[in-house]
Amino acid sequence: MILTFKVKHGKDLSQELVKAKMIAEYVIKNHPLSLNDVKHFGLEMIVAKQILRKYSRNKNIKHVRRIKLTIPSKGINVKKDEREIHIPSLDLTLNYHFRNDFERIVQIELDNEFAYISVTIPEKPLIEPSKWIGIDRNSTGYIAVVADPTTGKVYKFGKKAQHIHEKYKNIRRRLQKKRKYKALKKINNRESRIIRDLNHKVARAIVNIAKEQNAGIKLEKLEGIRKNNKKYGKSLHSWSYFQLGRFIEYKARLEGIPVTYVEPRNTSQECSRCGCIGIRVNKTFKCPYCGHVDHADVNASFVIASRQPLMAGVGRLHADRDACKGSLVPPKGQL
Repeated sequence: MILTFKVKHGKDLSQELVKAKMIAEYVIKNHPLSLNDVKHFGLEMIVAKQILRKYSRNKNIKHVRRIKLTIPSKGINVKKDEREIHIPSLDLTLNYHFRNDFERIVQIELDNEFAYISVTIPEKPLIEPSKWIGIDRNSTGYIAVVADPTTGKVYKFGKKAQHIHEKYKNIRRRLQKKRKYKALKKINNRESRIIRDLNHKVARAIVNIAKEQNAGIKLEKLEGIRKNNKKYGKSLHSWSYFQLGRFIEYKARLEGIPVTYVEPRNTSQECSRCGCIGIRVNKTFKCPYCGHVDHADVNASFVIASRQPLMAGVGRLHADRDACKGSLVPPKGQL
């Protein structure tokens, strides 16, 4: 697995970045194939080569907005004992504090403030899960509700995300009225950082639950939901809905925990007890057939846990829905 870590490098690379942008614009316009064509810009050849490779091959790129200096693995020297990374072409030494069990550095990208270091991390072999837990992700209320059908336990995470979004939404509205656009950009960045940190913590908590219980994780396959679901499209755009899923997936892979995806259709309307389509009003779910009443997100998380995975052979349950009918009634628990 490849992970990227951000490290502050503390060197002024503004001149190199200007040259890199000039090369990129030249390549887009002329599509040269040789390093000799861009040699006159004065940028180190190992960096110029990466720009040439990126922009000459992709003819769909028409403009250069942001550019980074890319250093491939062969241009990087690593001293793991001293936790140092040296880039000879830029005469730059980086001291890192992230995990030291990486196998190799794939590449480093640099802007004028940070170095983005991509490394390969060894993955643990996937466990054979004794059970599966279901995760219902939401744009309102708790951002993640976890259900364990074998014990009936329910875990709820991230309720403050909605309050954070409301807070910054009001701040943005005031700044827009005053036309303070620079402050508006800072506010947007601040909100993204806060939500990203929250998603990391929620994902870690969920993976820890799965690890402790030797369980696999089931998520809804939500690609295309923004296009197909007009009712929730706006709130999904304002919240990093899919970011949480990505964090859960990669953190689980590092621990050897299998993650699989299920069909999302009617997970919020299907009864976790009898499988019939019930009635959902806001956060309340009621089944008119068996009388089951529950919190809508809790019910959905049990439905997700009970569904067969979309990928054949991954996450197969111990029995099908008919054999398990009536066995997934969750007690009113919350951690």
